[in-house]
Amino acid sequence: MPAAPRSDIVAMWPLSSRPTPTMAVTQSFTRDLGVPVHAVDFGGTGAAMVLVHGLGGAVENWLAVGPALAQRAHVVALDLPGFGRTPPAPDGVDVDVQQRLLDRFIDSVVGGPAIVVGNSMGGLVAMMEAARNPARVAGLVLVAPAQPRPRGARIYWALLVALILYSIPWLGPWLWRRRVKRRGPSGLVEDMLQVICVDPSRVPADVRVAHVTLVAERLARMPWSDRAFATAARSIMRVLGRKAEWQAMVRAISAPTLIVQGDGDRLVSPLASRTLASARPDWRLEVLEGIGHVPQLEAPAPFVTIVERWLDGEGQPARHRATRSG
Repeated sequence: MPAAPRSDIVAMWPLSSRPTPTMAVTQSFTRDLGVPVHAVDFGGTGAAMVLVHGLGGAVENWLAVGPALAQRAHVVALDLPGFGRTPPAPDGVDVDVQQRLLDRFIDSVVGGPAIVVGNSMGGLVAMMEAARNPARVAGLVLVAPAQPRPRGARIYWALLVALILYSIPWLGPWLWRRRVKRRGPSGLVEDMLQVICVDPSRVPADVRVAHVTLVAERLARMPWSDRAFATAARSIMRVLGRKAEWQAMVRAISAPTLIVQGDGDRLVSPLASRTLASARPDWRLEVLEGIGHVPQLEAPAPFVTIVERWLDGEGQPARHRATRSG
């Protein structure tokens, strides 16, 4: 008998349900995969778990939850090409390149199937990997994954217009340079958190400092970062614009899957994730009330609890498959 649909399950988690995980990184390393890929290893044992950031993100996006997730799995996070401390790949930074790089990373670093946790663009890349290389992906945790906007979803016009302007080759870099000069690293991080969070004050202070440090490093030594952002953004829009191919990809995914969505997300409509879950009633949907686009930053403790409960429930087959003996 087929499993009962789980797409209508919505959880509202109290933000103080458990202590905020301590930010810590066990090991930072670089792996040559055709491009020097920067990654961090949060440690842990058991199932292999790979964390994949979103557009404009980096491993810093996982600092608030990596140590806590490592209590249940061996957790690593990587900077995709053109983001964080990984330079652009020779063949570019679009999402197809990112997917191929993720595939090489899982093969080289993990050495077997992994539970892939992807936020926003990282969720899209994780889905592409699961559909194209199912042997690599034991399970998926999709955190506000980039996906087509369904009919009736609210449009945040200011954000949409800004994204379009910043993706124009000649105009985007000029606008970015003006903004950098005016705001500086701290101001840029604050602006970002205002967009992706409902309440930026919930982001742990040490995690915020780590993001400011990264932005300052980008501005000083990574001149390719703004171009990579614009190029990757255009590639996301191209992929999401091909609705038939998107739907075929969703149907092709065989891995157990959890979707985590904030109901205050301005970038990915909660309606989109509900629509996705209705197309795959075997997937579980959890919705966080009053949370934005990055639950792992804005609500780290509830986020970890949701993932842990999934690992002990519908995600058990993924956990067992991603655990290697010896």
